[in-house]
Amino acid sequence: MARYSIFSLLGNALTGNRRWQRVWRSPEPKPAYDVVIVGGGGHGLATAYYLAKEHGITNVAVLEKGWLGSGNIGRNTTIVRSNYLLEPNARFYEHSMKLWEGLSQDLNYNVMFSQRGVLNLAHTPGQMDSYAQRGNAMRLHGIDAELLGREEVAKFAPGLDMSRSARFPIEGGLLQPRGGTARHDAVAWGYAYGADSRGVDIIENCEVTGFLREGGAIVGVETSRGTIRAGKVGVAVAGNSSVVLEKAGLNGLPIESHVLQAFVSEPLKPLIDSVVTYGAGHLYISQSDKGGLVFGGDIDGYNSYAQRGNLPIIKQVAAAAVTMFPNLARLRLVRHWGGIMDMSMDGSPIICKGPVEGLYINAGWCYGGFKATPASGWCFASTIANGQAHALNAAFTLERFCQGRVIDERGAGPQPRLH
Repeated sequence: MARYSIFSLLGNALTGNRRWQRVWRSPEPKPAYDVVIVGGGGHGLATAYYLAKEHGITNVAVLEKGWLGSGNIGRNTTIVRSNYLLEPNARFYEHSMKLWEGLSQDLNYNVMFSQRGVLNLAHTPGQMDSYAQRGNAMRLHGIDAELLGREEVAKFAPGLDMSRSARFPIEGGLLQPRGGTARHDAVAWGYAYGADSRGVDIIENCEVTGFLREGGAIVGVETSRGTIRAGKVGVAVAGNSSVVLEKAGLNGLPIESHVLQAFVSEPLKPLIDSVVTYGAGHLYISQSDKGGLVFGGDIDGYNSYAQRGNLPIIKQVAAAAVTMFPNLARLRLVRHWGGIMDMSMDGSPIICKGPVEGLYINAGWCYGGFKATPASGWCFASTIANGQAHALNAAFTLERFCQGRVIDERGAGPQPRLH
């Protein structure tokens, strides 16, 4: 694969952009691999990339039932942050942030990471106290955090309704300056490019229909393109985790699948220069490079595998957006879509060896999947390569739910839809 550079850009521009090579190959699946990763989204591709880069394991196949990036990696609001309270989450997501900061250079592919800041608005003195606690915890973990007053919020995010007559007056906010956004499809393409250039086979239109077992261990997969044997099988399929892992004999996983919708407006002149979240409800909004406002809110409150939205959530996020930014009232919605969230019982992820030998699980990402992409792949690759969890994902076990070691960031209890 050719490397991207200013010289390749200029050379192809002068030749009508007709000489660009394919970003990744389309190989036929081999009969066997050292590792098979089920799921060609961000987490699966990142895992394959770090297996090759960090551990020298290149005889790897990534199996995707559709086209690469057709799942949640392309169905999110592109936000990157590490503003967590609890230590396991804070350490994990800060590792992800550090990987994000060098990702374009590492992959030799521009993922358009923009550290424009993430601002969480507070609307009551109690909420300000809560943000002060979170900000102090972040800083103790070496993560950047700034507690802003009303005047500082108004200066940082012009356009907000800062009046005392607002429905939910703004008291201040918690800012993580290093947070921001990245281009979701570029992340998928970049990891695919990086993995493929190191010898990983990325096999699209290859659905896993079953798992091969010998002596109680998983030794491969059955697919729509034939049988593929493997020394180890990692599953990273987000909202389809229950469906796929049921084929491996795992039933009753502590996760539920819900739809999370995302929205894009018609393009505007520059208006929102950061990511802003609504503290009196659930809304997060930013502006893309094309000018469209990208925003989202709550998951649908019922279980579903549909990749489409519905009217109640549209009304909810539109009302919250106009409450924050009244000048958006006449803005037109261009498109919206849904991603399938695998909501865990405590709102934190699962990255571990499975209860069956040869099986490894990456699931339970709730709202945190996109921003976790680099660290998820890095930790999952380490777990698969070494046969045991890395210190950064040691707490994210499947067993924690029956051992009472839950990582409940929101304090919402064992109800997946509340996380």
